[in-house]
Amino acid sequence: MDTKKRSEPDGTFRPFKNLKALIESRSLKLAPSPAQKNEKIRPKIASGSTPRSKKVNPAENQPTAENETRLFMEAMADVQPIPRDGCIEPDVKIRATIDIKPNCDAETLLRLDQLVRYGKGFVVSDTPEYVEGVGHNVHPEFSRRLHRGDFSIQAHLDLHGLGVLDAKVAFDQFFKESISTGKRAVLVVHGRGLSSPEKPVLKTRVIEWLTSGPWRRWVIAYTSARSCDGGAGATYVLLRQRPLTRRFRKRKKRK
Repeated sequence: MDTKKRSEPDGTFRPFKNLKALIESRSLKLAPSPAQKNEKIRPKIASGSTPRSKKVNPAENQPTAENETRLFMEAMADVQPIPRDGCIEPDVKIRATIDIKPNCDAETLLRLDQLVRYGKGFVVSDTPEYVEGVGHNVHPEFSRRLHRGDFSIQAHLDLHGLGVLDAKVAFDQFFKESISTGKRAVLVVHGRGLSSPEKPVLKTRVIEWLTSGPWRRWVIAYTSARSCDGGAGATYVLLRQRPLTRRFRKRKKRK
């Protein structure tokens, strides 16, 4: 029976108790402390002598133009220029992209300059983005007059940033309010759809809602807007006072 008294209570864990003895037995050298490193690096000074401190001129450290120039010249002192033998010099001459004949009409050049600078003379109806249409038994002159601006726009709807479903809800609500309040000429802004991969989404849907939906009975004519109202990115719509009934369409066919 072991009668030796323990100086430590049972269950005490001391992992570093014998670490010093273990290090000394294996002759491991400890890394020098920062103070010892500085002591080794510090130069020895003879006894009886005082260290001389280097005098620093504060003006040399100031970021002046002269100092920067001096430092740059010192850094570039050993730089050798690259030889240019055999190098091909680029052609810096400006070549005209448009060959203008000397006898070209001055008025044509003036119109071209006004078109490029200020957009004057741009006709939306001459572009492939232009759309127009008329209702049943309506003369095409109504669409031309609508595009020309003969009818005052009384309300407008902006569908920018809306998806197809939200745009359809806003479109139906807008036409319902416009008809109930007696609006005759309205403007629908849908954008040109230039970011669409194939054809403009909202613009195509608006034309479908005007020509094949329930609102086609109210449409007299529609056409792309003028440049001041959005151009090909908006559509004028001329509305009827009363919807076109099926009986009226049959009567027109018999005549």
